[in-house]
Amino acid sequence: MRRTGLALAALLLALPVQAQNLDLNQGGPVEITANDGIEWRQQEQVVIARGQARAVRDGVTVDADRLIARYRPRGGANAPAPEPGGSPLSGGEIWRLEAEGSVRVTSTTERAEGERAVYDMDQAVMVLSGRGLSLTTPDQRITARDSLEYWPQRRMAVARGGAVVVSSDGRQIAADTLVAYFLDAPAEGAPTAAPAPAPARPASPPVAGLPAANESSRIERVEAYGGVEIRSAEEVVRGERGMYSPQTGLARLVGGVRITRGENQLNGQEAIVNLRTGVSRLISAPGTRVQGLVVPGQQQPGQATVPPAQRPAPRTPAPPPARRPSATP
Repeated sequence: MRRTGLALAALLLALPVQAQNLDLNQGGPVEITANDGIEWRQQEQVVIARGQARAVRDGVTVDADRLIARYRPRGGANAPAPEPGGSPLSGGEIWRLEAEGSVRVTSTTERAEGERAVYDMDQAVMVLSGRGLSLTTPDQRITARDSLEYWPQRRMAVARGGAVVVSSDGRQIAADTLVAYFLDAPAEGAPTAAPAPAPARPASPPVAGLPAANESSRIERVEAYGGVEIRSAEEVVRGERGMYSPQTGLARLVGGVRITRGENQLNGQEAIVNLRTGVSRLISAPGTRVQGLVVPGQQQPGQATVPPAQRPAPRTPAPPPARRPSATP
C-alpha cells in the first residue's frame, strides 16, 4: 500500500532548552505519513492523517491510527496566508497534536502508550488516556488507569488512578496518584564532577526493548498520594503518603503506616524503609506508641535505624498538578 507523506514546517520559536526525551516542543519540521491519506482543512487550520499515521520530529515518533495536527499563523490574524501549493504551515506553528487509536510515542530511551494522546505545545505537556497507559524508561515502567501526563520540560510525569511504578529489579510502588521526577540532563559543554564512590551492588538489567538509561531518563524520586503501597520481595509497607528514591532505594511513608512481613505486622505514623537491605524503621507520632504483632517462627520486619545522611528529604510531598489540558479541543 502506498504511503502518503507531507512535511509540515512547524516554525516554533527557538527554545533555550536542551533536547528532552519525548519532547515534541523542539524546533524543526514535523514529517507526517499515513497509509490512507492526509487531509488539509485550510479553513479549520487542521491537518488529518489516517491509517497507520506517523509523525516524526527531532527524534520523537508518534504512531497512531489517526493523527490531527492543529496549527495557527505565527504572526496571528495579520499573518499572510500560505502560498498556493505551499506547506500548510508556511509561516505558522503547530500548537496541538492529537493521536487516536493504538497510540505509541517513542524516542531512543523512552516509550509511552495509550488509546489517545494530546500534546499541547503551549503548555509543553502530553496527556495519554484510555486503556493500557504506560511510560517505560530503561529502569522503570509507570502505568495508570485514568490518565498519564508527561511534562518533558518540567522533567515530570503524573500517573492518576491505580498508578504503579515498577523498577527493573522488581521493586514496586503503587498509589492513587504518583508523581515521578526525572534527573536533569547535564548542560551541553558543562564540566561533569567525578561521582563519589558508591557501594558495589548488582546492576539492574534494563527494561526489555530499551537501551541503557542516560541521566535524563532516570527517575530521581517518586511522590505518592493516597493508598500508598510499596512492595519488595520480603515485605509490604502501606501508608497515606510517601516518597521513594530509586537512586538510594529509600522510601519514607507517613499516615497510618503498616509494615507487613509474613504474619508479622507493625503499625505507626511514619516509616523509613530501605528496599535494598530490607531494613525498616517505624516511627510513632508524639504521644502515641508503635504497635506490632509478632508471630513466633516468622521473619520479623527489620527495625534498625537508618543513618540520617541516607534518609530521604524530611518534607511532605506537595500535591501534584491539579489541572491538565483537556483531551478535546
